[in-house]
Amino acid sequence: MTIRMATPKVIRNKSLRRAQRESVVRVPRLENGDRLTRAEFETRYRAMPNLNKAELIEGTVHMPSPVHHSHHSKPHQLINTWLGMYCASTPGVETADNGTVRLDPENIVQPDASLRLIEGGTSQITPDDFLSGAPELIVEIASTSAAYDLYDKRHVYQRNGVREYIVWQILEARVSWFVLAEGAYRELAPDAPGILRSPAFPGLWLNVNALRDGQIAKVLNDLRRGLKSKAHTAFVKQLARAARR
Repeated sequence: MTIRMATPKVIRNKSLRRAQRESVVRVPRLENGDRLTRAEFETRYRAMPNLNKAELIEGTVHMPSPVHHSHHSKPHQLINTWLGMYCASTPGVETADNGTVRLDPENIVQPDASLRLIEGGTSQITPDDFLSGAPELIVEIASTSAAYDLYDKRHVYQRNGVREYIVWQILEARVSWFVLAEGAYRELAPDAPGILRSPAFPGLWLNVNALRDGQIAKVLNDLRRGLKSKAHTAFVKQLARAARR
C-alpha cells in the first residue's frame, strides 16, 4: 500500500480554506436592537444574504416584521406607481424602491420609496452602488402613527436634510407630507380640492383622499394635471440645462 504525504502547499491551502470558513462563521448575526457602528452593521448585513431589510437608526438596528398585504405591500405599490409615472415624464429625476441609503455614520436606512435629482442633488451613487446622502424626497408606509417612521426616522431625515418626507399611516387612514423649512419639518396642507403639491418637485401632485381609498386611476389623473402645469414644464427645462453642464 502506497501512503501519500500531503505537501506543504496542500496543507497551506486547507488551512486557508478552514480559516476562511471560520472567519465567515465568526461574523455575528444582525439582531433587532443591536447597537452598532455603520461598518459593523454593513459587515453583518452582507453576511446575511437572505435578509431582505434591516436599518441602522441612530446606531440601533431595526428589523421590520413580515410584510402584510393590505397594510404594506399594496399601498407600497400604489406609491411606486405614482412616483414612477412622475419620473417617466420628468427626465433628470429617478425613483427607487427599498434601496439602501447611507445618511451618516449612525444611520443606514432603506426607505420604502425615494425620489432624487440625478444631477445637482444632495445624494450620489457610491462606487459600490449604494446611495450616499439624502434623497430629496422619501416615502415610508407605516401601520400607525406609533411607528418609528414618525419619531426616530423623522428626526434622522430632518437632520440629514431630506427636503420632503411622506408617511402614509395605514390604519389611521392618514397621509402626512412634511417639508423641510429652516431646519425643521412642517406639515404640508392640501389645497381646496384635497391635492398636496410638492415644492421640491413641481408637478408632483397627490390626491390624498383618492390614495387612501385605493383609487389609483384618480390619483394618476390628478398627477397628469400636475404634469401639464407650467411649473412642471419649467422644472423639466431647468433639469435639462443642469444635465448639459
